[in-house]
Formats: sequence, structure tokens, C-alpha cells
Amino acid sequence: MESGAKKCSLATGDGEVHISARMQQNDEEYKLIFEKEGVYLHTNAKRSNQDTSIPGFIRIVERAGVPALEWCPLEDAGSSAPAVLYSKKDGEGGVEDTKFDPGYEPDWAVISTVKKDREHVPPKQSGQWSFSLPLSELYSLRRARFSLGRNFLVLTSRGGHPLPPLHFHRGGTSELLRALHMYITLDPSPVDGRLFLAYPLDARDTAQAFDKMSLLDDNSADFVTRLIHDPYATTFGGFSKVTNFFRAALRPPDSPNHHSHQHTRPRRDPSLPPQSEEEPGFELITCGVELGPRPVVSRGPPLDKWQEFLDPEGRVTNPEKIKELVFRGGIQPSLRKEAWKFLLGFYPWNSTSEEREDILRVKTDEYFRMKVQWKSVSEEQEMRNTLLRGYRNLIERDVNRTDRHNTFFSGNDNPGLTLLHDVLMTYCMYNFDLGYVQGMSDLLSPLLFVTQNEVESFWCLKGFMELVHHNFEESQEAMKSQLLDLSVLLRALDPELCDFLDSQDSGSLCFCFRWLLIWFKREFSFEDILILWEVLWTRLPCDNFHLLIACSILQSQRGELIGSDHDFNTILKHINELTMKLDLQSILCGAEAIYLQLVQCKELPLKVQQVLGLYVPASSSDESPDSQADETERLLNGSQAAASVCAAPPRPAPSCP
Repeated sequence: MESGAKKCSLATGDGEVHISARMQQNDEEYKLIFEKEGVYLHTNAKRSNQDTSIPGFIRIVERAGVPALEWCPLEDAGSSAPAVLYSKKDGEGGVEDTKFDPGYEPDWAVISTVKKDREHVPPKQSGQWSFSLPLSELYSLRRARFSLGRNFLVLTSRGGHPLPPLHFHRGGTSELLRALHMYITLDPSPVDGRLFLAYPLDARDTAQAFDKMSLLDDNSADFVTRLIHDPYATTFGGFSKVTNFFRAALRPPDSPNHHSHQHTRPRRDPSLPPQSEEEPGFELITCGVELGPRPVVSRGPPLDKWQEFLDPEGRVTNPEKIKELVFRGGIQPSLRKEAWKFLLGFYPWNSTSEEREDILRVKTDEYFRMKVQWKSVSEEQEMRNTLLRGYRNLIERDVNRTDRHNTFFSGNDNPGLTLLHDVLMTYCMYNFDLGYVQGMSDLLSPLLFVTQNEVESFWCLKGFMELVHHNFEESQEAMKSQLLDLSVLLRALDPELCDFLDSQDSGSLCFCFRWLLIWFKREFSFEDILILWEVLWTRLPCDNFHLLIACSILQSQRGELIGSDHDFNTILKHINELTMKLDLQSILCGAEAIYLQLVQCKELPLKVQQVLGLYVPASSSDESPDSQADETERLLNGSQAAASVCAAPPRPAPSCP
């Protein structure tokens, strides 16, 4: 040890936490800031039958003035050469292993992983499990959900690479967090109390500047970092006040332009093809052929008869015909309460009236059994159930601001708000793994408004969530996939618009996140949403029709976007200000016309075919009872006349076979 250097320690009852010692190891000088033993590394958190726990030390050290978080096993506690490296420095050893699998998923952020301006160093592995992570590379710290004991932490690097989970058998997490705060800021996620996001200390000035802008209704955390790391919550806020801070904050930390928004990215000629290195997360799709004229389609009248589709025992005789009519014109309001229960799977299409009475009786009993489970939890019990308490807090907050303009949910002490709360709490008991995520109240409110029934709205929500539950999953993989598919479609339809968006750093289509997350709930009026959702529930003409609706909206704004001097910030502002200004019927016509235009292209790229459901790999055996190919053929036949005349006046609603 260096002369004059002192070793200090803090007694914790279960060992010692060492801080601030200057030491010499293997001829490399470093400063030991924090050390705690009794920290076990779990080598495989998912496959518990193969799980191995390795005791070791956790340390914060400074090497040449660069702080890093390190872990090493007890037998290697004296070694300074880690086996798993995250640093970019040369000469630190280790062999890269791109197939390294820690056994659990990292905390992906949909925005930051779609757009990458630099490559982060992936995990490197040797014969040991030691790791060293520079604090500048720390992205998040999570108190993991796995049932492996208390004080269980998972660290994730900014490249998306998770470290093996750490279990503090002797405590010490609070001391570790206090030591980390010397170098970084750890802010809790606003929608997940188990997740802490890491920011450099010098980022606080930017965060405070955003807080002063009051971008969100609840005046909570920094808008930009929340958009990057928590897009679920953030996309419900407004984009209209975004400034040049937005562009700077979306750039990775070591981007040349990150710390100075005076050196903005030069604008690229929209007529030039995008450079592949700018958007490595997206596959470049060029149609290569003319798509041909876009057919003119029109909407039809709503479904206004129900009894004529029932046989004497109450079975629906022609569900395909009903779906086609609903797709073409929606449903008359007086019939929605009954028809929605079929569209959302509460009642089978071939059930009799008597069978439906039995189903309602059984489902009512099942619902109230689940409701009793959370209603019977005492305050004392809930204090020991962090997850349930967190779900309740989120639900109470969201219920108080969901569709309050609607008379069914307006005012104080409104029974509609109580029903909204109770159904969402009961859904947490039904699907505790998913629980409650912000946005689910938006999905429930129209269901409750139409059914006017607690039990029926719950089971309709269950059916709706079967279609969109992947949107709310923590990994966000489904949302990233949908943004990629949307980019594929838009690239095939309008390469010039895509090139323009790319030139303004908007090629990731992050501004469409809220559209896809809750199926345009915040973009259209409440009455329009009732029509839009029942159209989408038919699954006609393809499962991804909501992506075609997004394409229709974007193309409807093509002239405004390309024809004006928009940049990254004003594009976000313009898209956000479309709320309640879109004409649903023209958007639906445009989306159907886009579909018909694409499917009639003889040389449509394979990826586009896959998005539209026109190409299914031979290995897929998941055939739905209603053949999608048949449904597509019906639409094509019904629109054949309109497809040949681009400028023809609106045609009558096509009849279904």
C-alpha cells in the first residue's frame, strides 16, 4: 500500500464496508472507493435448476481517474484483471463472446435501441465470472423480480448487455447506492419502482432545464430521458414544448454532438438514399417496382341488424358476414353491447342463447372470486406487498385522469370511476405477472362505457388484452418489432417520405409509439375510437391493419411534412398536434386502399408480404378458423371495380359472399 494512504472502514454488523483506500495491485495504481463482501453472483437466474451462486466482493474503484464498478469471487479478490469486461480500453484482456447468455432479459429501451450512433462493447467472457463496468457505461440498476432472495440487483450496460444478477446476502445495497451517487445520479423509473436509471452527474443541468419546461402534467421526471428509457409513460405526455434539448438528449453520451447543440447534424438531401449506418436497427426495404394505382374505396353503413343473423337457438349463422359489415361501416351504437362480446371472445360465435346464459353465470362467479382476493387484503398486508401496492397506486392515479370529459367518468365520486378502478385491480389478480401498466385504463374505459357492466367489461378487457398484451410487456420487444414493421411498410409505400424523416433524425418513427401502444386512443375522439376499435377487432383484412392506419395518417401529412421546413423537434410537435384533428373515415379508406394497392403488386418484397400476412413460413401451423387468405380474397373481389379506376367517385359498399 502507498505510504501515507489510509484504509477506512464502516462497521455494518455483518462485515465491513471499506472506503477510500489508495492501493497498488499488479503494478496498476487505483483508488478503492467502496468494497463489500458477501455479494453472491448468480450465473443463471432463469434456469433455476442449474443456478450457481458464487460468493465474492463488490467494489467501486478509480483506475486512472475513471470510476468503475467491479465484482470478483473470493478466490480472485486480490486480482485486478477481471474476466468479464465492458470497458473500451485496450489491453485489458478478455475474449469477446457474442453468444453470452446470462439467462434473463435486459431492460431494453425502445427508442435508444432503435437508433444507435455508436456501438457499445458487448460482454466478454473468460474462465471466470469477474466483471468491471465503467460507471459511464452503466445504464440501469434493477431490483430484480426473481424469487432468489432480498437485495437482488441486476445491472445493465448502455449497450443493452446485462450482467449476472447479484444477491447481497449480508445487506449493503444502501451503502453501495450512496457510494455510486458520488459519480452518477440514480433516478427511479416513474412507472417501475424497481428500476433505477443511471445518468452522469453533469446531466442534471439538462434535467433541471426540462423540469422547468413542465412538459408533463404531473411535473415529474425529465421528459427526454423518460422517453428514451420509459417510453410507455412518457408518450402519454405532450411533445409540443420540446426544444433543441430533445435532439441533444437523444444522442448517445459520447456522440460528438451530445454536449453541444450548436453543431447540429447537417441536413441531407431527401432525394438521396439513407445511409445504412444511420439506422442499423432497420432493414432497408426498397420496392424496386411500381406499386400501381391506389384504388379508391369508400365506407359502408354500420351493422344495424343483429337478430337476422341468429338461428332459432341463438347461434350466429354467418360471423364472416358480420365481420365484413363491421369492417366496412362499424356497428350501430344500440348493437355494440352485444356484438362487442362476440368480437372480443367473451361469447363464442357458435354459442346458443342458453349457453351464453351459462357462460355469463360462470364468468360472473369467476370475476367476483378474483375481486375478493384484492378486496380482502388488509392495509397491513398490503404494506408487505410492494408489487400490489405499486399497482394500486398507478391505477388510482390513472383512473383520476382517464376520459374525465366523458359524462360516464366526469365529476367527483362518480360510480364509473369506481368501476374503472375495480376492474383494473381485478385484472391485476387475473394476470399478476403483467399487472397494471399505464395505458390499460385507456383500453378499458370505452369497454365499460359500452357494456355498462362491471363483469362484462372485465372479460371484454381480457379479450382485448389478448390482442395487445405484448405492447405492455417489460421487454418492449413487441413495440420495437411493430415500429420496424411500420418502417418496412412506409419504405415500400413512400421512400421519399422515409428519406425525409431519416434526414431529420425521425426515421425511428418514435412519435408513432403512442399510436401503436393503445391503438390510437389519444388521437381520435371517443366516438371515433369506438368505431376504429371494432373495425380492428375484426382482424380484417390482416392482423396488422393498425400499421396501415398509421401509414395512412403519415401519408395524409406528407405535404405538410416535406413541404415545410420541419426539423426533428417540429416533426414531433406537428404529429402530437394532430390529436382530435384527424378524419377517421378518410384515414380508414386510405388504410384499406394502401392494403389493396400493396397486395396487387406482383413483386412485393417478402418482408412486406410477411407484415401483411400474405406470406406465412412453411413451418407455421397456426391457422385461424377464419382463413386470412379467404378474407383477403373477399376484400379484393369486393374492391375490384374500384381498383381499376383511381379517380372514380366513391363506390357503394361491397357485398360479401
